[in-house]
Amino acid sequence: MFLSPPALCPTFCKVLEKARKHRILSDVSTTARPNLIASVEQIRAQFPALARRQRGNLVAYFDGPGGTQVPRVVVDAISEYLYHHNANTHWLYSTSVETDSAVRSAREVLADFLNASPGEIVFGPNMTTLTFHLSRALGRGCGPGDEIVITELDHHANVAPWQALARERGVTIRVARMIPETGQLDWQDLESKVGKRTKLVAVGVASNALGTINDIRRAAVVAHAAGALLFADAVHSTPHIVTDARAWGCDFLACSAYKFYGPHLGVLFGKKGLLEAVDFPKLLPAPESAPERAETGTQNHEGIVGAAAAVEFLASLSSGASRRERLEAVVAELDRRGRSLCERVWEGLAGIAGVKLFGPPPSAARTPTIAFAVRNVASSEVARQLAELGVFVSHGNFYAATVVERLGLGAEGLVRAGCACYTTVEEVDRVIEGVRGIRR
Repeated sequence: MFLSPPALCPTFCKVLEKARKHRILSDVSTTARPNLIASVEQIRAQFPALARRQRGNLVAYFDGPGGTQVPRVVVDAISEYLYHHNANTHWLYSTSVETDSAVRSAREVLADFLNASPGEIVFGPNMTTLTFHLSRALGRGCGPGDEIVITELDHHANVAPWQALARERGVTIRVARMIPETGQLDWQDLESKVGKRTKLVAVGVASNALGTINDIRRAAVVAHAAGALLFADAVHSTPHIVTDARAWGCDFLACSAYKFYGPHLGVLFGKKGLLEAVDFPKLLPAPESAPERAETGTQNHEGIVGAAAAVEFLASLSSGASRRERLEAVVAELDRRGRSLCERVWEGLAGIAGVKLFGPPPSAARTPTIAFAVRNVASSEVARQLAELGVFVSHGNFYAATVVERLGLGAEGLVRAGCACYTTVEEVDRVIEGVRGIRR
């Protein structure tokens, strides 16, 4: 694997030294072929969780859409911070200064990940909490007659915060339809619902239930043409497609580090001018400058350090001149691998009588997240039987309750199998064979 030395603060020096011992980093000549990506075997060696066994079988983790496993270097970064640098911020003793430096460095790292600037990166407990926080702030400038457009395809973390403004501020919520047959957004319907009263359009980059990828640039053009803002939920998409908040035209974008191999932490991108102008609820002594004015209370510093380490882990899987260049190469290659795995599992499950697949086919824009149901077998029972084989999948509605409702499914919802950077062809085949055994 490859990692060009990053411009990190001294706080991370010991972390990087530990990483080298774990072979996250290796000495690579400057003549190494650019953008050469680590193999899945090299990647898997960094995840201790992959050694777990269930009834003698190595566990195959297909629960990544609900939270990925964590590489050793992320845990090392968190423990290094807690053991040797733990403090609150903005004081003059060494550990506080080191914490300030670590948070600044983390903003730089996450800015590279999202193609933003450090002053546009806000940290919080999770995407849901950050979105509620943002909705309350934006809601202070909204009232009866104003409209917000959401979609049926979205996780309810990108639905409920905006619906709350209907109750609290009298805002009208307009809902763009999902096409049940394809699991895709009805763009004509969305465009028809955006008008001169629209204040914000909230769209998911990718569906966490079905894997559908939306054209966020198109959504931004539609929103901005009406004078509205564009909020993008990138929680499900960040591990799978190159995120570019700036090129997409996002005014705000949110994601969660635990979906891209980090700890439980939320990240919000906001254009700096907006972060400085929005009336965020805050304490009087809190900073007035962006991005800290959008953050409430003492932050999860160890989580922030861990989130940065997760991005650095991804960047370490390739060579390249800059961190952003390495990240683009890595995520693009992981997307290619994921699409290949997606096609294999899709075709395998499609060949089993009584299995119904949902969402767009592998040829369409999608993440390697497969949603399906087995005739006459509850999704919870499918998940239970697969778990007995050491295949961990999730089931239910995944907080995308409207998606499940529009598909005509009951409370049991769907079975969801999501591929991650450590997923192998053999593991995909175990899913297929496990479902085949259930149908027998």
